[in-house]
Amino acid sequence: MKKLKERWNVTSNFQLVVIFIVFAITGFSSLKLAVPFMQFIGLTDDVIPHWLYRVLRLILIFPIYQVLLVTIGSVLGQFKFFWWFEKKMLRSMKLGFIADFLDQKFKNKP
Repeated sequence: MKKLKERWNVTSNFQLVVIFIVFAITGFSSLKLAVPFMQFIGLTDDVIPHWLYRVLRLILIFPIYQVLLVTIGSVLGQFKFFWWFEKKMLRSMKLGFIADFLDQKFKNKP
């Protein structure tokens, strides 16, 4: 735990517990929200082949997870950590331009 706290620059065990709770809620929620969203846009297992449905659902889970991670983290008072984590994750996936764009967009807000 000590190494993880140092790596994430977390100061207390309570903050670490909150971060773990956010990861758990976000993972579960993104899986559950993908199904109704697929139904809402008209992509069900009956309409398209099963393998394609599964692939599209997995692809859809990624952006849902990203949005929920920052949102739920903010609600539980950990916006700074999860915004940093989100930018780090996007940059490691070579999608850092998204994080840079959002940083610029929010810096220009009054």
